Amino acid sequence: MTRTSLPLWVPLVEQRDFNPDTHTAVAADGVHVTFRDGQRRLCAKSGLWNANLGFGNRAIAKAVAAALESASYLPLFRSAHTHAIEAAEALLQLPAHPFGKVIFSTSGSAANDAVMKLARQYCILIGEPERKLIVGLRGSYHGLTYGSQGLSGDDLGQPLYGVDTRNIRHIRFDDGGAELENLMRREGHRVAAVVVEPVLGSGAEAVPADFITALLAHREERGFLLVADEVATGFGRIHSWFVTDEWPEAPDVIVTSKGLTNGTSACAALLVGTKVTETFDHTGTVFVHGETQAGTPAACAAILATIGEMAWVGHERLTRNVSVGLYELIRDLQGIDGVGESTGRGCMRGLKLYSDTGVPLHTRATLAVVNRIHGAGAIVQPGPGRIQLLPALTYTEEDFQELHAAIAQGILEARRDGVFA
Repeated sequence: MTRTSLPLWVPLVEQRDFNPDTHTAVAADGVHVTFRDGQRRLCAKSGLWNANLGFGNRAIAKAVAAALESASYLPLFRSAHTHAIEAAEALLQLPAHPFGKVIFSTSGSAANDAVMKLARQYCILIGEPERKLIVGLRGSYHGLTYGSQGLSGDDLGQPLYGVDTRNIRHIRFDDGGAELENLMRREGHRVAAVVVEPVLGSGAEAVPADFITALLAHREERGFLLVADEVATGFGRIHSWFVTDEWPEAPDVIVTSKGLTNGTSACAALLVGTKVTETFDHTGTVFVHGETQAGTPAACAAILATIGEMAWVGHERLTRNVSVGLYELIRDLQGIDGVGESTGRGCMRGLKLYSDTGVPLHTRATLAVVNRIHGAGAIVQPGPGRIQLLPALTYTEEDFQELHAAIAQGILEARRDGVFA
């Protein structure tokens, strides 16, 4: 099969440049993925931030299989089923802060679309229909559906696709809250919600605690909803179940996905605070949102099994161990020419790359480095001028040694090919 004859349209790459032999996976087990070229590569991005317990967890697979046999499909349109109720109850017990209800979705993108609708309808119910603005962070990533692509603060071709961003604003998070302050002074009365990734999915930039403190103060003053997009950061990726567990006050909504089912199901969830749920209840209002595959019995079984497995293995201990392993890996890699400072927290880290002239590598050069690392035997995630490292919580010392060797070799080969010139 030639590169141009593949029947699959592979997302986010030029189709003519896609190599189906080196980049078509045929199996995945533990923290390794086997490809059609016969090479078994170490995965350093947990699939896509999601297989926190590694690939092929038997307990989760068994739970999903049992659910498919007992109820292969049940909808949540104007109905409920026990699988969804049990999964919702389990999810509400995880955060350090209390939440009221769970809305199931099918992806982080779709969930962010839902949360934007929810915030705007909530503002209408409290008698403030002028509140339509949704605020995100510069450089953030919230998805690629129509609404979430507009909310994303990264350059994702929004003008090309005619994405409507008229009621979207983006602000910096690394300026001590100055842009936040200016926005609130200018348009605070029109803000329905501010959506924050505690660690940005694109680049693994950690949002400082002082920004969160300022944001909580503005919420108290202005009355907008604060939404934590923990699609990437939740389920042990940083420290506990959610990064927002460490916030002094709860967000109004948590969006979670990816690690929610260990990547086994198209699933996401909104954990919604009682301030919002009680407003809808008291006014007898319907939230007009639903997705055919949201909260299926199989997905809910995967949620329950994932929560059970994470508790059984002691995920907080694993997160600490892998965080230390990542720190040591990054420290060692920083001795290589072209490797710079790191970003992120916990098990979600970025490692910046610089050209020989001292400027951050551009996108094509970064992708070239990622491809050389792939050829050397490891799978890492590209980011803006950096590689991103998101290993499973099951990583061992031997896995880190293997990862170091592959990254070092990949960077060396990229340098020999003039990528850093």
